[in-house]
Amino acid sequence: MSWNDFYRRRDVIDATLRQARRNPDGAVAFEEIPHAAEVFTGTEELLAALHYKWTQLLTGHIGLALSAAEQSPNADRVEAVASAWRRAANENQALRRVLEANAGPALDAANAREQRMLALSAGLAELTEPAEEIERIGAAFLALVHSTPAAPSRTTGKRGLARLLG
Repeated sequence: MSWNDFYRRRDVIDATLRQARRNPDGAVAFEEIPHAAEVFTGTEELLAALHYKWTQLLTGHIGLALSAAEQSPNADRVEAVASAWRRAANENQALRRVLEANAGPALDAANAREQRMLALSAGLAELTEPAEEIERIGAAFLALVHSTPAAPSRTTGKRGLARLLG
């Protein structure tokens, strides 16, 4: 892929996300996205590229959360990964909306990889376990993340207390 191809793909992905911001149901109208047919072979390839973008964003958030958790003696890897997922989703709502609205066979493999990554990152599974089991654990974890509201951030000291009370 040349740099020109890279930038054209990026532009189509950005156009898709702009469309998603205007369309609350998140459905991808491939034919309506400028230059999409010139850059991607179809909706499935575009969805794969969108999921790849999500994976990059999510991996960065998880890496930062786990790094911060290592600095705290009371760190909880599960909560760190859950918070990272929520933060990434909150910062990329249009992207999440598209991926969730278009979940199905085109994204099954990518979603399975994400679930395995979440289970392993949270420390809920080990690499030595069967991939199907890791995926099952990750799917359960993700369902819990979706259904549980974010915990209030823990702060210490008078400023933190004032922020919580104010």
